[in-house]
Amino acid sequence: MILVTGATGNIGRALLEDLRAHGAGPVRALTRDPGRAAFPEGVEAVRGDLSDPASVERAWDGVRALFLVPHLGPAPELLGAARRAGVERVVLVSSITVLTHPHLAPARQHAEVEEQVRASGLEWTVLRPTQFASNTLMWAPAIRAREAVRAPYADVGLPTVHPGDIAAVARAALTGPGHHGRAHTLTGPAPVTPRGQVEAIGAALGRRIPFVETGRAEARARMAAVFGAEGADAVLDVTGGDLRDGLLEVHDTVGRVTGVPARPFGRWAEENAGAFR
Repeated sequence: MILVTGATGNIGRALLEDLRAHGAGPVRALTRDPGRAAFPEGVEAVRGDLSDPASVERAWDGVRALFLVPHLGPAPELLGAARRAGVERVVLVSSITVLTHPHLAPARQHAEVEEQVRASGLEWTVLRPTQFASNTLMWAPAIRAREAVRAPYADVGLPTVHPGDIAAVARAALTGPGHHGRAHTLTGPAPVTPRGQVEAIGAALGRRIPFVETGRAEARARMAAVFGAEGADAVLDVTGGDLRDGLLEVHDTVGRVTGVPARPFGRWAEENAGAFR
């Protein structure tokens, strides 16, 4: 039995589909509201909230592998409960910023959870993806309204990763050998700029989307309303204000682990065009 947390998120949903498609055996999805969650056929939905470890007790029954998304709950308590219940393996989604921007608060938080996973006594694998292709969904309201997309660092390209590729590597680590004690850095196949992302979404929609490059101050004010001031600064540092070589580097991990090359951003845009219509 594999337990997937964050099951309604971009990675969790893709992981459930990938596990079922590859006949991975019994799969359980943890969700706060099983009645509203739509999961692939054969996935068992179980109620639980990672911020309340006691509510997850029923979910552990028979579980041997755990997919963990950080910041959904207190990791030490969850990992301790998992080990006591007989869980043997954990796969954690962390961030490449642990390596490239260790001074930022989000990176320090990821590093702390990584250390807790390594100290858990379970077989562990850490996934460190770069920027998600799905982050561009924040532009969807403007694109649906046929307004211009406004973003900073228009021509700074990052090797944005498809959430489905993160899920595919997670599936391999949850179900196969050779991943214990490994930290996998995950990127897309090539850098793509914000301007290029907008062009790819426009191509998927069959229309031109206007784009306006903004300064950092405008972007920070908009992001601070969602992430807070520190979170906004962290996002802007990572996406263009304080780039490090490691964040720009393309890694072939997805292809090596799964046997299938990483998917380009244009593929993600085609698959998710409906979100922008």
